[in-house]
Amino acid sequence: MTKLIKFGGSSLANGDQYKKVINIIKKDKTRQIIVLSAPGKRFDDDIKVTDLLIQYAKAVINKQDYKDILNNIIGRYKDIADTYDISDDEFAPIVSIFNNLPKQKYPNNEYLLAAFKAHGERMNAKLMSIVLNHLNIKAKFVDPKELGIVVSKDDPNAADVLKETYENLGHFGYGNEKLVIPGFFGYTKDGNMATFARGGSDITGSIIANGLNIPMYENFTDVSSIYSANPKIINHPAPIKKMTYREMRELAYAGFSVFNDEAIIPAIKGNVTINVKNTNMPDEPGTLIVPEGSFQPEHPITGVSSSKHFSALYLHKYLLNKEVGITLKLLQIFQKYNISYEHMPSGIDDLTVIFNKESLDKITIKSLCKEIQESIKPDKLNWIDDYAIIMVVGEGMRDAATTISDIIDPITNENIPIHMINQGASQISIMIGTREANANQAVKSIYNEFFE
Repeated sequence: MTKLIKFGGSSLANGDQYKKVINIIKKDKTRQIIVLSAPGKRFDDDIKVTDLLIQYAKAVINKQDYKDILNNIIGRYKDIADTYDISDDEFAPIVSIFNNLPKQKYPNNEYLLAAFKAHGERMNAKLMSIVLNHLNIKAKFVDPKELGIVVSKDDPNAADVLKETYENLGHFGYGNEKLVIPGFFGYTKDGNMATFARGGSDITGSIIANGLNIPMYENFTDVSSIYSANPKIINHPAPIKKMTYREMRELAYAGFSVFNDEAIIPAIKGNVTINVKNTNMPDEPGTLIVPEGSFQPEHPITGVSSSKHFSALYLHKYLLNKEVGITLKLLQIFQKYNISYEHMPSGIDDLTVIFNKESLDKITIKSLCKEIQESIKPDKLNWIDDYAIIMVVGEGMRDAATTISDIIDPITNENIPIHMINQGASQISIMIGTREANANQAVKSIYNEFFE
């Protein structure tokens, strides 16, 4: 069984981390497809190579001196190469490519920025292939263009993969050598580099695992498991041994940051099993993320998470449920302001609309509320800027009759006001709305009820 393995930036930050990665590659011969991020931080106050490349790109765009930035970038890769006594001749192509980036032609500055960023991963994959071959491990660098990873061109720094990518991957053949592939980017139909927005290398791993029909995708990061709650809120939370795609998506939506929720969509479609593991402790079993078809939950609750990046619009109007077209009016106003909403729980006289506040500013909020007041004429309209959402998730919730009361009781016992409760149609999640100041205590109360 061929495995795809992906390593994040912290796993590749320096020569010592490279050694850990190479030991992981060597330990299992089935680990044949290797997807890499750019080198991350070596210590707390360090800077990621991707951020250095952004500085490099901006200096080129603004016609500023970039010599020191460029030397810093090349130095990061040279330090890793020196760990393995890579000769200057072998390393020279990496130096040349970084030096020539400003000399290439780009459709505009956004594409220039995307191409510069993408080279963090691209050069890291080149360097890894050099190092592996230097260690007599047969390896080949494979560019996303060779794989046929085709992406949209509307936003070169937030591209989407196109369907034809999977057809291209279906025709891609490979032998027994290790394939070293840079994550984070693909190519438009015009041949320009474009990067994914968030969780870029995770997305690449999911796409390739799907397209090459690889059943196991090992995602190596800097934690040993996905935990049932945020370790910053709960001391030593219980590790999750196995969870479904749906559970991961629900928890990631409200704050689980180990694995980007959007990144696993290609893997979901390909029924790929994902194993989140720790580069620094690779023998730990990690967390398996599996299709829900054959999953048997051991507990009613798999995890509880919270996120504080929400705002809410609360409307009260007598006989709201009898008024025809009120939702349409709201949606038309949201469309006018180019705003998407997250949730819209309602009652007979009340309606709450929840937004991601990171996409809103004070001017837009003021204009939005004014137009809603004039159009719908609610008896009461409140904008709640400090809104938090708590997600309680578990495939076992459907078969546990008392789960809702077991969730609500510990919160009310702490005198925490609940502003909204919404159970998803899948019956594997319950969403609770509260104020930011109460979110952490609510998580603690629910966690203690189910896990302590």
